[in-house]
Amino acid sequence: MNPLFVILLGVLPMMGSGQPNAWVRINQMGYLPEAIKVAVLGSKSPMDVHYFSLYDALTQKEVYRSTQVSAYGAYAAFEQSWRLNFSDFQREGAFYILASGIQSPVFRIGPNVYEGSADFLLRYMRQQRSGYNPYLRDSCHTEDGFIVYHPDSAKDSTYIDVSGGWHDASDYLQYLPTSANAVFQMLFAYQQHPESFRDAHGASGLPGANGIPDVLDEAKWGMDWLLKMNPGPGEYYNQLADDRDHLKMRLPTEDSVLYATDKGFARPAYFITGEPQGAFRYKNRTQGVSSSAGKFASSFALGSQVLAPFYPEYAASLVQKALDAYAFGKTKPGNTQTAPCRAPYFYEEDNWVDDMELAASQLYAIRPHADLLREAVRFGEAEPVTPWMGADTARHYQWYPFMNMGHYLVAKNSAPSTSKTFQEFMRRGIDSVWQRGKTNPFLFGVPFIWCSNNLVTAMLTQCRLYHELSGDQTYLEMEAALRDWLFGCNPWGTSMVVGLPENGVYPQDPHSAFTHLYQYPIDGGLVDGPIYGSIWNKLIGITLYQEDEYAAFQSPLVIYHDDYGDYSSNEPTMDGVACLTYYLSALENAGRSASERGIRESHGAVVRGDLSKKEVFLFFTGHDAADGAAIIQKTLRKENVAASFFFTGDFLRRFPKETRSLKKAGHYIGPHSDKHLLYCSWENRDSLLVTKEGFLSDLRANYTELEKLGIPKERAPYFIPPFEWYNRKISQWSDDAGVQLINFTPGTGTNADYTWPELPNYRSSANILQRVLDIEQKQDSGLNGAYLLLHVGTDPRRKDKFYASIGPLIRELKRRGYTFGKLQL
Repeated sequence: MNPLFVILLGVLPMMGSGQPNAWVRINQMGYLPEAIKVAVLGSKSPMDVHYFSLYDALTQKEVYRSTQVSAYGAYAAFEQSWRLNFSDFQREGAFYILASGIQSPVFRIGPNVYEGSADFLLRYMRQQRSGYNPYLRDSCHTEDGFIVYHPDSAKDSTYIDVSGGWHDASDYLQYLPTSANAVFQMLFAYQQHPESFRDAHGASGLPGANGIPDVLDEAKWGMDWLLKMNPGPGEYYNQLADDRDHLKMRLPTEDSVLYATDKGFARPAYFITGEPQGAFRYKNRTQGVSSSAGKFASSFALGSQVLAPFYPEYAASLVQKALDAYAFGKTKPGNTQTAPCRAPYFYEEDNWVDDMELAASQLYAIRPHADLLREAVRFGEAEPVTPWMGADTARHYQWYPFMNMGHYLVAKNSAPSTSKTFQEFMRRGIDSVWQRGKTNPFLFGVPFIWCSNNLVTAMLTQCRLYHELSGDQTYLEMEAALRDWLFGCNPWGTSMVVGLPENGVYPQDPHSAFTHLYQYPIDGGLVDGPIYGSIWNKLIGITLYQEDEYAAFQSPLVIYHDDYGDYSSNEPTMDGVACLTYYLSALENAGRSASERGIRESHGAVVRGDLSKKEVFLFFTGHDAADGAAIIQKTLRKENVAASFFFTGDFLRRFPKETRSLKKAGHYIGPHSDKHLLYCSWENRDSLLVTKEGFLSDLRANYTELEKLGIPKERAPYFIPPFEWYNRKISQWSDDAGVQLINFTPGTGTNADYTWPELPNYRSSANILQRVLDIEQKQDSGLNGAYLLLHVGTDPRRKDKFYASIGPLIRELKRRGYTFGKLQL
């Protein structure tokens, strides 16, 4: 288990020794400023909670106190529990809660707490690729596959090219139902929130931008496989491989399972017959073709829309594929289940009208024929609520997908009366979950069946889409509670997504060969999640390999283990991850629009503003010299330009007059460390030269000096590190302290104004100025959003002071159409 990032060593007050059996659970990702924010306190012994306080994580000052405490009694492993509501606290920063002596982990409040989170999930999707695997930089399952269950004996057992797609989970089976759903969900996520996704990888999944957002590269990878699974009219396949795969854990590139004596390493591709299937003793209960045909159709239809700007001919070809699949779904109405083999476990999907509703409604979106909408309505009315919603249990993947996107599309695209009906269908499903969960402190009404986290993701999606359609705020607190559940506000206090947040508590020992055998992280993997104790006790083949670090939080009701041996609660699934891309993209979008989002470099600092705006930012740092302060301030006043200044504690103690003058003029004044420490080695950037305690203590001292000059921490949230040199760990520690690490835009070169002639990297003022202007002309984005960093004072050996040239620089950039921005507080 990762060390708790949330305990600032030697800084925060210790938990009261009289309450060793109580914990405050929070969302480790943090909270958007205007979001509903509720922590849960659970105790295993009697205690009283009447109020709670929030403290600034760095200064340790109380910043908020509230009596919004609701008692909920016993739940799971807790004898008592409370909800601590601090939704009205909207200040940005890093904080912790103290309630009756019980201290929470540190959490952040800010508009960018979910920044990059949807893209982060794609790490797992790329790692799950079959065919060429970009994580391993090697190929696997290239001989797939051979046909089984084909009605034509001449074609049965023959080769078919179905290599590609994604492995379903930590085994290497591949399913059409989950893959098609994953494709649809990622396409939908991009369609709804394109600004939340970036381009850092090529179509192969290897690093390197290709002009196409990574989420669409991933969706197309899956779509290519769907096309292979539907090579021609009337020919559809539902599954690749079966549980003969489960012989041992190994990397996919090491797979040596033989499914037939004469097929090499090819794996069986199961033809969709609409009849029960199963290679050996166990059989499924398939009754038709509609569930899988509908999934083919909806993914093809949405792909024809979303992929058109990037692959116009490819996207156009998907329209007929969608129509054909939808027609095929009508030929034998009923469900198609995956095929078992040696074990009785398979995806027991029993419903199908939801898939046909989604297919018809998505086809209507691209071909608005009234018949399609009428058919979508008819299918939707046959299943108003996805049956697991409100139920205590369900079989494995019995009601899949776990929420019906068709209801949303019908409600969105129908006449008001029909729209109202389908919004009510969505509300009824949500309310059924609310009624089950409203009496427990986590407001958790999802049944703890296998893959409960996937159900949580589905409910989050339905809640968000319903609210967008209706404006109804009734269920927003439950939505927030389910969101928080995934990231640590649960009985175990752990995130359910591997690696997210990066400096948080998350699964370290998932059920995966990548991690178990080779210690490869499986970042972005959403684990199956908590499971009823009654189910867990009956599952075959579960053995815990390590001492249970969560033993204190297990209960007869529900169990979660961060242990390789527990495949029921700690194994990620590809479709669960893909389905979460929509919700996280929505949270990122809600937090900050693209125009407000800064550009980060690989070590975590924001180094540039909005590329679409001709806006430049002037930054000045100061430590031991202030010889340019007067001329800089005079020039800024003359040019009517605001700038940002970052001063060390030493500077503030030595030059308070200059600092007060800049503050009075309205410029931003922020921290630059107290003693101008070198945080990490120049030769090896990953090698830290300070401890976290030392870093925080120094930064706190810097803020103490700022406050003496009338600049409180909340007015100075941006921080430039000393020497402008830092690494990923420093960025994380800055987040933990509630400050935003920023730095100059690489390549601009104005930071060379500190050099003097005897240095090998010396740059004259004329050279610096010309370099800035050359970059403005040569780069496609010019200096849009650029952070230009200079120094308030420089070494006496430098006689050619660049701060004397900022007037000409400002005037020339203004002439070229630039304005000068100010950091937003």
